[in-house]
Amino acid sequence: MAAATKSPNTMTCPSCGAKNSPVPANGRCVSCGATMEAIKPARSPEADRARRYQQDGFSVVWLLIALLVQGVLTAALVIGLPMVVGALDFEGSNGMTVAVPVWFIGGMLLGMISPGKTFIEPVVASFLVAIPTVFYLARGETVRTMPLFMYVIMAAIGVLFTLIGAYIGERIQMGPPPKPAE
Repeated sequence: MAAATKSPNTMTCPSCGAKNSPVPANGRCVSCGATMEAIKPARSPEADRARRYQQDGFSVVWLLIALLVQGVLTAALVIGLPMVVGALDFEGSNGMTVAVPVWFIGGMLLGMISPGKTFIEPVVASFLVAIPTVFYLARGETVRTMPLFMYVIMAAIGVLFTLIGAYIGERIQMGPPPKPAE
């Protein structure tokens, strides 16, 4: 179907293609009686349900908040907790094993508190926090040694778990999905 074309005194009907000159005052085609408005795409409920879990944009503010949350959680649990509790020693693989759930919980917290849908911001923040975490843990290893590529793999797993946590947090924030109309 062709969209309605307008000029000052002529309009083509989008339904039948008849030229209406002059344009009728009631807004209906003189040939078929159809409305002379431009055809607008109808939004289907199925499309709305499919877009329910998609992120619309990227927020730098929430990236900075996520960077702060992920950085503080990682520093507190991976670096600060062993300083306070002497029995804990998060070096090498143990440090990365603690960092992965920390990033998951951080992603879930950010997904629950952020307005709208924010999946990408916690993931980018975890990636930016994972880089210094990997270098800190690799540099400080003494007994529990691990090759650098394993740190990178575990950091990638942690970033993936951040995405899963952010998704779960968003699902908790949005509540149950609406029931489809029958």
